[in-house]
Amino acid sequence: MIRNLKCILAAIVWVLAVWAVAGGLSAAQAQMKPTRQMIEEILDQIEKRYAGPGFAAGFYQESTLKEMDITDSASGNVFVKRPGKMRWEYQKPDVQIIITDSERLWIYRPDDNQVMVGEAPVYFGGGKGASFLSDMKSIRKSFKIRDQIVDTDQAYVLKLVPLQKMVDIMDIYLTVSKKTFEIEKIVTFNSFGDRTRIHLSHFDFSRVLDDDMFRFTIPKGVDVLKLEP
Repeated sequence: MIRNLKCILAAIVWVLAVWAVAGGLSAAQAQMKPTRQMIEEILDQIEKRYAGPGFAAGFYQESTLKEMDITDSASGNVFVKRPGKMRWEYQKPDVQIIITDSERLWIYRPDDNQVMVGEAPVYFGGGKGASFLSDMKSIRKSFKIRDQIVDTDQAYVLKLVPLQKMVDIMDIYLTVSKKTFEIEKIVTFNSFGDRTRIHLSHFDFSRVLDDDMFRFTIPKGVDVLKLEP
């Protein structure tokens, strides 16, 4: 689970074939060179879909450490509220909650009677930790969309490259539904070739998310560790 945590914070979160990202392509599911207008239209539709105050979704995550050839998986629910608020509730294999109110970060692991606290911008700034989910307009501000995308029958796959070089993120691939323009999958690679794959499903854009969901009161008797920048 620690490996999952590191990947969510550091990449959450290369050169691999598009097969690894899109899961294999048929002749009708090929790379294409889009016009700038097409890219802008896709981004416009994504921003429109996520223009509300927030959403809830289920997630399944796979995190792979390339050098050690280890893959961990986890699942749970995520709650996102603009701007900058997120709550990741891991249910399997271990209970863990990651909360940010855009300024502070809490990582609570009840089985270990432990909470880690830190500054949110260090771990979620510049698109890290899938933070763009809480502000889709930050995709334009923080990333360059490569001039080739994958156009499948059901989705577009966009390749994002950070405008500012960072170790935590080399590339991010977004699988975007053509029907709803919801982001169904996020694949992040870091400079070591480690990969984090997050599948999102069961979106609920009508759910009212109270600000209290994105704050954390540390229980008495819990060990508190400070996350260093």
